[in-house]
Amino acid sequence: MRIRRTRHLLAVTALTALALTACQNGTGVQDEGASQPASDSSTATAQQTGPGAASGSAAGSATGADTKPAGTSSDLADGTSGSTGKGIGKGTATSTGKSTGKGTGTGGTASRVLCNGSNTKVTAQPLARPLNHMLITVTNTGSKLCDLTYWPVLRFDEMQWAPQAAEETQPQAVTSLAPGESGYAGVLLSAADGSGDGGTTAKKLAVAFQGYTPNSDGGASAMPSLPAKGVYYDSSLTVTYWQQDRDDALSW
Repeated sequence: MRIRRTRHLLAVTALTALALTACQNGTGVQDEGASQPASDSSTATAQQTGPGAASGSAAGSATGADTKPAGTSSDLADGTSGSTGKGIGKGTATSTGKSTGKGTGTGGTASRVLCNGSNTKVTAQPLARPLNHMLITVTNTGSKLCDLTYWPVLRFDEMQWAPQAAEETQPQAVTSLAPGESGYAGVLLSAADGSGDGGTTAKKLAVAFQGYTPNSDGGASAMPSLPAKGVYYDSSLTVTYWQQDRDDALSW
């Protein structure tokens, strides 16, 4: 009886050892327990939280980045201004901002033209003093600044030559006329001592204008009236450069 009991105890002990071994090899408790799903859920939660947090952080950063330049741009627009500002003080404009300039220049090519017969009024007046002189007056009747370049090209009646300009009368700068202003040229008609040749009396006068290069076409000519008795001239006929001042035109 003792032997059987001993054998029975040994058998039970062996079975118990086998059961414990089976539990430890990963096919028993681990297959039935909840620890593995819990670990997977925690991992999934951690993974889901990771991108979510990154997305939220990125969104926050993006929002902050968008807001910062806007504020900076606004600050620049009030001072030094960038390309999207409202302007840098008066008289300037940025590429996409509003222009704040109020002035209009008169020195650009778009705002000035040549003076000629189409935008001026021209008169020719013989004078008693200086002797044998005539004054040509040109008044700007247009709406833009106009330039009188070089000297007037005169032609009495059907004359085949043009009088030359007295070089000593050349001004420092081009004579420019604002609307309503006048410019002048003096004409020596004949020699006071009678030394001139080919004297004749003219009934008509054409005044031609030069362009920005000598002897170039400056536009329409003018036909100022002469006295009914005409104007006497000879080979001494000489003109001055256009002058801003009347006295300068008659001082030679």
